[in-house]
Amino acid sequence: VSKLVQRGASVTVVMSADAQRFVSPLTFQSLSGRPVRTGTYDLVDSSDPQHIALTERADLMVIAPATANVIGKIPNGICDDLIPLMVIAAACPVVFAPAMNNRMWEHPAVKNNIARLREMGYDFVGPTDGWLACRNVGPGRMSEPGDIVEFIEQKFAAETKQSQRV
Repeated sequence: VSKLVQRGASVTVVMSADAQRFVSPLTFQSLSGRPVRTGTYDLVDSSDPQHIALTERADLMVIAPATANVIGKIPNGICDDLIPLMVIAAACPVVFAPAMNNRMWEHPAVKNNIARLREMGYDFVGPTDGWLACRNVGPGRMSEPGDIVEFIEQKFAAETKQSQRV
């Protein structure tokens, strides 16, 4: 978030309930300088559903970390929280930065869902091999923030960075 803001992007952070167990929304509000969206029914405007309003203002969506859970929901149309709702409603490119245990990453269901998402036109950055939260070493580590930003800049180099909203 900070690296994108430093490059002139206007970043709106959306957090799942599980993500909020790891990091406080206040952290991302401080980094982005904008309110953090945490729920499907936290309305931006009472006359406009949040998942539509937020996606209409975005030039790009980055799902980081993209868990096996969210990677499984989207190709199956499961929209039970704000993040998959926004991805399904998005009119902009979406980039996933997967992060999960190496056995989860290598599971056939996850591989199948990733293949389906790629067929739908979604992009992926990472994961990389490395030390995982479960204390294993292997594939599934989320790409470093700088690498994610570099991927975004390379992929969308034609976009004017000053006007990007992520």
